[in-house]
Amino acid sequence: MGGAPLLSWQRFAEVFLNTAVMAKYLPDIVSGFFLTVGLAVLVVIAGIAAGLALALLRSLAIRPLTWLIVFVVDLFRALPPLVVIVLIYFGLPSVGMSPGAFGATWASLSLVLMAFAEEIFWAGITAVPKGQWEAARSTGLSFRLALSWVVLPQAIRLTVPPLTNRTIAITKGTALGSVVGLAEILSQAQSAVSFSFNPSPLLLGAAAYLVLFLPVVVLGRWIETRFAWKR
Repeated sequence: MGGAPLLSWQRFAEVFLNTAVMAKYLPDIVSGFFLTVGLAVLVVIAGIAAGLALALLRSLAIRPLTWLIVFVVDLFRALPPLVVIVLIYFGLPSVGMSPGAFGATWASLSLVLMAFAEEIFWAGITAVPKGQWEAARSTGLSFRLALSWVVLPQAIRLTVPPLTNRTIAITKGTALGSVVGLAEILSQAQSAVSFSFNPSPLLLGAAAYLVLFLPVVVLGRWIETRFAWKR
């Protein structure tokens, strides 16, 4: 009777914790890890920068431009990131552009993050009391200087917690790049499973995602606490 649980554990370990298989495909998982890190960093930089730029343009209150920004933002907030990746990867070649798996994934996730970042930045700008605008303008500051020196610093402080959470959620979408053949963590793990006929590489992939995103989640929680308004 006592040998049955031990035998079951040995079978489980052979299937899901096969060290020989893990050792063989570990370099591929590591390669996918670094590619995922690079992709995530580029998505964060491009998405947040583009979102802030759109929010600043929207603050100019030029009606046709505002309508265009709202349309673009609502479009990419409504579309699932996977759909955007597929549309860019398979659609752009028909107009003479071939972004590749990395480019398509980067552009798609950046556009989605841009849309959410714009709404978060815009909410932060509009949340700054009107009196702050009036006080800044009364000192002789132009609209641009009042926005840059007085309103925007307060708005960014308000947006840090929600922006951090949204950024983490979207950068985890790098795994969607496996759909178009991007050799990131999940793609490398799935490929290893196909060649080895063993699911152990998937556990390696899960561990790689934990190593990558767990510190980011902890950092995001710290940032949320650090920049929260004290009552």
